Amino acid sequence: MTPKFSALKNEGEIIMRQSELFTKTKREAPKDEEAINAQLLIRAGFIDKTMAGVYTYLPLGLRTLKKIENIIREEMNKAGGQEILMPALQPKENWIKTGRWDSMDDLYKVKDTSGREFAIGPTHEEVIFPLLKNTIFSYKDLPVYIYQIQNKFRMELRAKSGLLRGREFLMKDFYSFHTDEKDRDEYYDSMARVYKNIFDILGIGDKTYYTLASGSTFSKYSHEFQTVTEAGEDTIHICNKCKIAINNEIIKENKTCPKCGELNFSQKRAIEVGNIFKLKTKFAEDFGLKFKDKDGAEKFVITGCYGIGLGRLMGAIVETSYDNKGIIWPESVAPYQVHLIEISNLKSKISNFAKKIYNSLQEAGVEVLYDD
Repeated sequence: MTPKFSALKNEGEIIMRQSELFTKTKREAPKDEEAINAQLLIRAGFIDKTMAGVYTYLPLGLRTLKKIENIIREEMNKAGGQEILMPALQPKENWIKTGRWDSMDDLYKVKDTSGREFAIGPTHEEVIFPLLKNTIFSYKDLPVYIYQIQNKFRMELRAKSGLLRGREFLMKDFYSFHTDEKDRDEYYDSMARVYKNIFDILGIGDKTYYTLASGSTFSKYSHEFQTVTEAGEDTIHICNKCKIAINNEIIKENKTCPKCGELNFSQKRAIEVGNIFKLKTKFAEDFGLKFKDKDGAEKFVITGCYGIGLGRLMGAIVETSYDNKGIIWPESVAPYQVHLIEISNLKSKISNFAKKIYNSLQEAGVEVLYDD
């Protein structure tokens, strides 16, 4: 049987020839696929649509997704994060404690054969806080920085935006735990800079704006990272002086820029590709997550939360970088850096020459897709 992977002699390097990829490009995307990002990714053979809001990542698409994941992981590790993997299946009682079992409309709920109910996690506060209750006891145990990269599930009613709005999607959650708000605020600001660096590496930094948003029940403000594109579902208002943005909720309350006080804004459509929240003590109080300070007094742990959707990022990159011939990937996340193509009838001679080129590029650290 012919193996699906072919080896070129370069220190055991195994490559996939393009002719042996089981996936194929398509002339057209499914008629029910409205989003440009999904249309282009499906036609290029990067993803396949299983159903609305749910996609399979095919070899080339998974390669790009893994590059995005590795960039984010490297930056989270540099920020002191310790990676874990929490369960998607979560106990109902934890969601009852936070009051979100009945209040979160997009929460998937399932029952086992005995009638016991569970949540399929769209977020992980209901898991991380009980976990930390077993490990944080003293101010000496803080700060702690923990993250995971895991599939989430959300009951989206409008799953029509390709990778931008999914029912199942890959996300990075990062949580920071602190003794006081000053320490949390300093870390929060540093994480905003980390996020900016991530988006710069991914090639969308010049289109992505640090955006003030409502803090919901947690704080006065949270912050979103919004990438400008006509495919965006959000509207942001960019200050033409200091280049931060505010969303629709905030501009209704405050007509001037919160940073510089100017009134001159540009209105744009945008995609939210990341967010950061100051959670304060909300979930710590729900689960009794406390520590003893230097004086022996018990206090609730102060928390920050930092999220990035990886699939959404991939979709946002596509929406901001394509032409009439297809997707134009930034080098940092392109599945391969070079596409090596054989286009001659002199098969033996040209093949040998192509292999030499391939090996030279590999030795130089260049990723090559060998199209034979």
